[in-house]
Amino acid sequence: MRMIEVEGLSKRYGDVVAVDGVSFSVDRGEVVGFLGPNGAGKTTTMRMLTGFLPPSDGSASIAGHDIFEDSMGARRSVGYLPESPPLYPEMRVRDYVDYVAAIKDLPRRSRKEAVDRALERCGLSEVRSRVIATLSKGYRQRVGLAQAIVHDPPVLILDEPTVGLDPIQIGEIRALIAELASGDAQHTVVLSSHILAEVSAICRRIIMINQGRKTVDAPIEELTGEGRSLDALFARETTRDIAAAPAAPEAAE
Repeated sequence: MRMIEVEGLSKRYGDVVAVDGVSFSVDRGEVVGFLGPNGAGKTTTMRMLTGFLPPSDGSASIAGHDIFEDSMGARRSVGYLPESPPLYPEMRVRDYVDYVAAIKDLPRRSRKEAVDRALERCGLSEVRSRVIATLSKGYRQRVGLAQAIVHDPPVLILDEPTVGLDPIQIGEIRALIAELASGDAQHTVVLSSHILAEVSAICRRIIMINQGRKTVDAPIEELTGEGRSLDALFARETTRDIAAAPAAPEAAE
C-alpha cells in the first residue's frame, strides 16, 4: 500500500525555486533515506508533506489523505520530528508529551497508555518528571521523537533524528526506527540525515535531491553494490550541475 504519494511538488519564494517538481512514492513499512546538501530542499519538502508549508504546485497524499482536500486527515496520519524539536522547555517531560497527545486528538481514555508507551519506547521513563530545560541535548531529542510517535501515526517524517546523541543512544534510536517499520503496525519512515553511515544502517532506499530536484531514487543495495560507496555517490550527485546533466535513472517499479 502506498502511504506517501508525491507528484510534481514545488515550492517557490518569489523568483527562488526551493523545490522543483519533485515526485516519489513510499510504500507501507519502507524506511527511506532523504538526502541532499544543505539548501537542496529537503526540509522544505518535509514541511510541505507535514502541513507546515503550502506547496506552490503539485499534489501529495499521506496514508490516502490529500494534503489539500483533507489536510487534517493528512496531519493526523503523520508524526514529524523537525531538526530542532518544538519543545516547551518549562514543561515536564510527561506533561509535554501528554499535551501533544491532546493536540493530536487522542481520546482521554487511551491517552495515558499512549503517553507511557511513547516515553518507554524513547527511553524517557526515568526522566518523565524532569523539566525539559534541565535535560541534555540527547534527551531533548528523545522527547522530540516521543511527541512524533505518541499518536501512533502510520507515517513518520524524521529530520536528523539522532543529532546530538551519543553512540549508545544512536544505536537505540536506530533500533526503535527499525522496530517502528516492522511488526503489525509497519510505520512508514522518511529519514533525513547528513550521516551517511546512519542512512546505510537504517534505510532500504535512497531519495536524493539537489538544487530542488530529485536526482536519485533507488534501493540502497543497488546504489552500493559491487563495492560502490554511498559517500562517493553523494559527492557526485551534490556537485553536478543538474540543469545541464541528464536525470539519474530510477529503480524499476
